[in-house]
Amino acid sequence: MKVSRFGQKIRQRSGISQLMVDMGEGLKAGQDVLMLGGGNPAHIPAVEKVFREQMGEIFSRKGAFERLIGDYDSPQGSTEFIEAVCELLRAECGWEITPANIALTTGSQSAFFILFNIFGGQYEDGTARKILLPLAPEYTGYCDVGLSEAGESGFVATRPDIEHIDDRTFKYHIDFDRLTVGDDIGAICVSRPTNPTANVLTDIEIAKLNKIALARGIPLIIDNAYGPPFPNIIFTEARPFWNQNTIVCMSLSKFGLPATRTGIVIAREEIIEMVTEANAVMSLSTPGFGAAIATQLMRTGEIIRLSKDVIRPYYQEKAKLAVDCLCGLLDGVEFHIHKPEGAFFLWLWLTGLTITDEELYRRLKKRGVLIVPGHHFFPGLKEDWEHKHQCIRISYAQDIEKVRAGLKIITEEIKLACKTH
Repeated sequence: MKVSRFGQKIRQRSGISQLMVDMGEGLKAGQDVLMLGGGNPAHIPAVEKVFREQMGEIFSRKGAFERLIGDYDSPQGSTEFIEAVCELLRAECGWEITPANIALTTGSQSAFFILFNIFGGQYEDGTARKILLPLAPEYTGYCDVGLSEAGESGFVATRPDIEHIDDRTFKYHIDFDRLTVGDDIGAICVSRPTNPTANVLTDIEIAKLNKIALARGIPLIIDNAYGPPFPNIIFTEARPFWNQNTIVCMSLSKFGLPATRTGIVIAREEIIEMVTEANAVMSLSTPGFGAAIATQLMRTGEIIRLSKDVIRPYYQEKAKLAVDCLCGLLDGVEFHIHKPEGAFFLWLWLTGLTITDEELYRRLKKRGVLIVPGHHFFPGLKEDWEHKHQCIRISYAQDIEKVRAGLKIITEEIKLACKTH
């Protein structure tokens, strides 16, 4: 059967597709697979109790459940939810926004599909523009969303500056001396905290990127899926940032509602209008369950309390336990861990690895442990760099005993595949 270029592109297995297929197969297999690969958030009882209470309130309020399942929302998203988000962000972050600056999407992944195709690809003047990722590694889910360009060719990325904090810990920084923003760039995009490395760009780095974007007349897109003010899975100081030239993408997924597919885009009105039109074309309206569960949490500020007092401490403690466990098990092996500043991943750099990250992934999968090989997280970085094949991403979101069991197997395989001191 002949298919279009889009069909040819979409049937190729991408990094994000591999990640999600592995996650689905792992969940289907039940207890036999240790899920240290995907981005599924933890099941935190104190948070899920609140979700149950909100669902109960929906069921008890006359007509609310029927409205939820039986009526389309606007393609911009639930009006009540958008108004609640607007008021919360104005109060918590001081952003000068109105409901016209907010649209919902079917998860943040679809938000990036829309935005990258608005600002990347072919322009009316015949030129083609790309998305600049100022620091690689960066989120693998960005790789294949462009329609005008195949695969990673729609992106330009820059190698980072690497700061060695101590013998075992390092941190990536944007190398502004190396960073080039040509006329073929349509937008700049960063995730903060960064998926996969748990890196948090500093306020100074964000300010520099904002200055560059303003000077070039292109938007700065900030993927804030893990950041403040919710779900606030961030272990260092970082101020939320937005202005009329910035697009901030948020989500309810890492707050604990990934299956509701609720993305939140904050941008200038003309961009929100385009996102709304895209929603109408692609899906008529946006899903309403996440918005229904979270509206009251936004109105009361409970989402801030849960993020600050429950979610952030939960992951911060697990990060410490996972790092301590990994360091103890890898004694004698050449390795470095990126400083865990947010999200719920460890980014492990194995300088003595004698096989590829992909081969390590396959060996671990055979033993029932899922991780993500690091080379998927370098979209747009064309140069050959050994570092890309020396790193893996490990999630510590699952039950700590499962994480420990998974780390034990991971370190066993690493020791077989690494040079030792």
